[in-house]
Amino acid sequence: MSTPRDLLITAMDLAAGRPVERGDLSLALAGGELIDLLDAQVITLDGDHIVPNDRRAVDDRLLDEAASSLPRQAPYESVDGWLWRRGRDLSAAYLAALEAEGQLTRQRDRRWMIFQPSHTVLVDSPARRRAANRWASDEPLLAALAAAAGIGDKPTGESPSVADDAVATVLAAVHDAVRGLEAERQRRALDEAAFDNIWRGE
Repeated sequence: MSTPRDLLITAMDLAAGRPVERGDLSLALAGGELIDLLDAQVITLDGDHIVPNDRRAVDDRLLDEAASSLPRQAPYESVDGWLWRRGRDLSAAYLAALEAEGQLTRQRDRRWMIFQPSHTVLVDSPARRRAANRWASDEPLLAALAAAAGIGDKPTGESPSVADDAVATVLAAVHDAVRGLEAERQRRALDEAAFDNIWRGE
C-alpha cells in the first residue's frame, strides 16, 4: 500500500469524529504521492521544483500514473503547481481504486433506502490494519498529512516535524495549499452572502 491509500483509509475510519473536506483531502493525497515518489527515488526536488529521475516502474497504479504525468524537461513543475493539478478530484480516484481492489464494500441502509440505497464502508483487511497501525504509532508523515487535511483531533497548524528537507518542502506546500483553499471557500461564502443580501434588499 501507499501513503495516499493509508491516508484515505485513515480519513474514512475517523470521518465520524470530524468530517473532512474533499478538496483538502485531495491536496493531501497529492502531497502523499510526492512523498512516496521521493522515497522511491523516482523524483528529486530542485528547490520547490519536481525533477523526475530515470523512468522506473512503481508498484502502484495511481503512483505510476502520477509519475508518468510529470514534465520530464525543464521548466519542471513546482510542488504547488503539482498539488493543484494532480489534486483535482484525487480523493474520488483513490476511492474508486480501493473499491476496485475490494478494500471497500457497499452497505445498504434500510432506514434511508429511498434517499441513499447504499454507502461505502471499509472492509477488515491487511491494508486497513496497516493504516491503523501507522496512525496509532503517530508515524510523522501520515500524521503531518492528516493534520493538513483536518483528519483527527489535531488542528491543521499542528504538524509533526520531519528531518528530510524535500519532504518538509512538500508538507509545507500542502499546508499552504489547504489554507489557500479555505481562504477561497470563505471568499465565495462572503460573495454568496452579499449576493443574497442584494436580492433581499438589505
